[in-house]
Amino acid sequence: MKKSLLLLLILICSRLVAQQPTVSSGQYPQPVQFTAAQDHQNMMDQLEIKSLRPGPSGNESAPNHANYDESIANPYPDLPDLLTLKNGKKVATPEIWWKQRRPEIVEYMEKEVYGRLPKKIPAVKWTVDISEREMVGFIPVIAKKLTGHIDNSGYPLIDVNISMVLVMPANAKGPIPVLMMFGMANLPAPAQPNLSELELINQTFRKLLSERDPEVKAIFDKYPAYNTITRATGISPFGGMGGQANANADPPSTQQLIAAGWGYAMIDPSSIQADNGAGLTRGIIGLVNKGQPRNPDDWGALRAWAWGAARGLDYLETDSAVDAKHVGIEGVSRYGKAALVTLAFEERFAMVLVGSSGKGGATLHRRNFGEAVESLTGTGEYHWMAGNYLKYSAAESTSGVGNADQLHVDSHSLIAMCAPRLTFISYGIPEKGDAKWLDQKGSYIATVAAGSVFKLLGVKDIGVSNDYKTEAMPPYNTSMLDGELAWRQHDGGHTDAPNMKYFIEWANKKINYNPETQGRR
Repeated sequence: MKKSLLLLLILICSRLVAQQPTVSSGQYPQPVQFTAAQDHQNMMDQLEIKSLRPGPSGNESAPNHANYDESIANPYPDLPDLLTLKNGKKVATPEIWWKQRRPEIVEYMEKEVYGRLPKKIPAVKWTVDISEREMVGFIPVIAKKLTGHIDNSGYPLIDVNISMVLVMPANAKGPIPVLMMFGMANLPAPAQPNLSELELINQTFRKLLSERDPEVKAIFDKYPAYNTITRATGISPFGGMGGQANANADPPSTQQLIAAGWGYAMIDPSSIQADNGAGLTRGIIGLVNKGQPRNPDDWGALRAWAWGAARGLDYLETDSAVDAKHVGIEGVSRYGKAALVTLAFEERFAMVLVGSSGKGGATLHRRNFGEAVESLTGTGEYHWMAGNYLKYSAAESTSGVGNADQLHVDSHSLIAMCAPRLTFISYGIPEKGDAKWLDQKGSYIATVAAGSVFKLLGVKDIGVSNDYKTEAMPPYNTSMLDGELAWRQHDGGHTDAPNMKYFIEWANKKINYNPETQGRR
């Protein structure tokens, strides 16, 4: 015990002072160090765009505030027909959808909206860094801290490691479904050393530091009762730091999943690709491009995050405790966009819970309500999309003025790409903080329109006609959960947590999973 702790502390200290290995600067091209503004301008130059229309302000009192007038919210009311081929012929059978129409939609989505995956992407090797018994709620779990090491032998100047946590009920009787969620990949309730072990750690740590630095020794001599490392406090029985903010609120989503006999994984998008334009020459996008700027049809961050989630699924497929045929993906806000993009492009995922995703997710690009195409083409969010997406807010360019109606696809196309897999579109209400900016109605219209493809493929949609121009959005807390395509707007804010219990019940029914026996019926 003492030797292992001592070796651990020596390793930690040595890493703190060790210099990173260097690579000969002449062997590889140095990564470009652009700011977001510089990278954005580089893309505009490639596209020969002289200026873009500015995005609207979210401040309703600002002169350039976003539109919230429904009478002018649909300047381009006609959506691209999902069931008409580009040659004008109708899609009458599932075979035509799979072999012709869906590939047409994928091509447009990749080229113009989210970007293409590179032909060659380095392999990922997963390691289990920590595996321990913890508690989520009052249920024992096995929690694993995982790292996906991406092979950077082709360009050692960029190092990318995917961070993921997998948490499974310790008493699971067989392979169980798992919901992968975009977010910080932290263990729920890390096991803590007992007091005697902490005392040993502190004694050893004080000795090592004192021997290394006389000034540090003087400080320890001045404060002999000071402990460098203290026991973590505030760990809740519900898992993680802190407890429930409201005793009447639903338990945390992670606790609901575990209690329902599911497992969950947390995958950190920032460990895959940074959420900013300056990071496009680093992360997985930069690694593949050897530190150089993107081309106009290269993948953006949303597609990169989706790719990273698929690599996480690669690991889950090797874990015998996971029902790898029933792994879902979840996210809220920008990660809601990423979750929908993941299910659309990564066909091994079985289901999705899309929380408050807005423009670039489930909300129509063509709608002029709140967030606009111009919002996604400015320097703050353009990195989510392919460079070509900038063309649709061009005010002046060699190819003319751009607008959303020039897109051959829209968000209903993205939702349709998920069919016939389980697709749950979730929102809150503006009164509780799910801002009007997100255009909840625009997502409902897209969901209605996408339903025609679910029906074509032999499953149910949300249970209405697919006339997106006339179908009225239902009141919040209306559950439209009979089909493989589902809609529910809860009465909470910018979160999907109030819909988690509905998602679990809906998914259990659709995949024929009995949580009481933790097995398929």
